[in-house]
Amino acid sequence: MTRLTLFYDGRCPLCVAEMTRLAALDGRRALAFEDINGEDFARRYPSIDPVAANRVLHGWDENGSLLLGLDVSCRAWQLVGKHRWMAALRWPLIRPLADLGYRVFARHRYFFSRLFTGQPRCTERCAIIEHRRHEP
Repeated sequence: MTRLTLFYDGRCPLCVAEMTRLAALDGRRALAFEDINGEDFARRYPSIDPVAANRVLHGWDENGSLLLGLDVSCRAWQLVGKHRWMAALRWPLIRPLADLGYRVFARHRYFFSRLFTGQPRCTERCAIIEHRRHEP
């Protein structure tokens, strides 16, 4: 059962790397991944503005609530049972600084992708490699 749908930039190598890692850890299939650059994205998700989703990570939870930025990342990592420390990023005193850091990263993610992967953008779209671990 999908508990969170992540709307990510499939042209960003770092974004795709994170989605690939999440998919590999998602043995319960709690996550769904939707590339905002997909050909039929606007038709399938008319309520998600791809321009806004390109500026900041968007996600829908199981209740139909829209999550943005680090709220999406923290929820995704929680659902796969990893990076419990990320909950600290949502604490009241840390949250504004963490959100500011996220916005800087999101705005300059292609620069960071080049820095960390050697590739600023995928020429078309990067593919999430879904080797999900299955849990009983």
